[in-house]
Amino acid sequence: MTPTEIASTELAYFDPGDGRRIAYRRRLPSVGQPTILFLPGYASDMEGAKAEAIDAFCAARSLGRLRLDYSGTGSSGGDFAEGTLDRWLGEAVAAIDMLSDGPLIVAGSSMGGWLALHAALARPDRVKAVLGIAAAPDFTDWGYTQEEKQALIDSGRLERTNPYGPNPSVTHFAFWRSGEVHRLLYSPINLSIPVRLVHGEIDPDVPIGVPIRLMADLHSSDVQLRLIKGSGHRLSEPYEIHAILTELAFLVDRIA
Repeated sequence: MTPTEIASTELAYFDPGDGRRIAYRRRLPSVGQPTILFLPGYASDMEGAKAEAIDAFCAARSLGRLRLDYSGTGSSGGDFAEGTLDRWLGEAVAAIDMLSDGPLIVAGSSMGGWLALHAALARPDRVKAVLGIAAAPDFTDWGYTQEEKQALIDSGRLERTNPYGPNPSVTHFAFWRSGEVHRLLYSPINLSIPVRLVHGEIDPDVPIGVPIRLMADLHSSDVQLRLIKGSGHRLSEPYEIHAILTELAFLVDRIA
């Protein structure tokens, strides 16, 4: 079943508790099946190729699926400039609490992989596995030069060329500072659940040393990294999506 062959789910909104209007799409699971929560990357949304493919995967297997747009992105309300890792993590955890029941697998793309790890730490009773797709934990640290960090401190905003679109990529100081507070690498990460990481061998945005370091820091003994030769950061080609869904299928079977 492909994304074009499944019925779309209605766009809906929830309030995490302070009047924010957070957009989401949801499929309910069959009895006893887990739900897959998809968390998009920085300045991305829930309508991309990977999210749609995971939606089709879930529909074909009667799994639950939940995806959302962080505040200030996609169909959600709010100002992107007010987005921080704290704020977006809070929205993801609120979605877990308010919009789902039963076991969860959290699949996160790029920054969403960082949030997925934190969501698993925040809700250990609910999150049974994590799938990192070009996961980028701590990118506010290793992803910026010292000069760029100083520019953020001095001016509160940094613009960089965006290789994925015509508009520059913008980072605001509040987001960068919140990321520094939520760094995970080079310290024990107290998760004992299965974790699968899918990464491009020549990812220009998240060097392969990042998932290797993440493997070392995770407490779990059930962690595997799948490197795709010649692939970059987006991992949206059909063969790359196939690799992602293969790992997701393994996790579904693993927690069944």
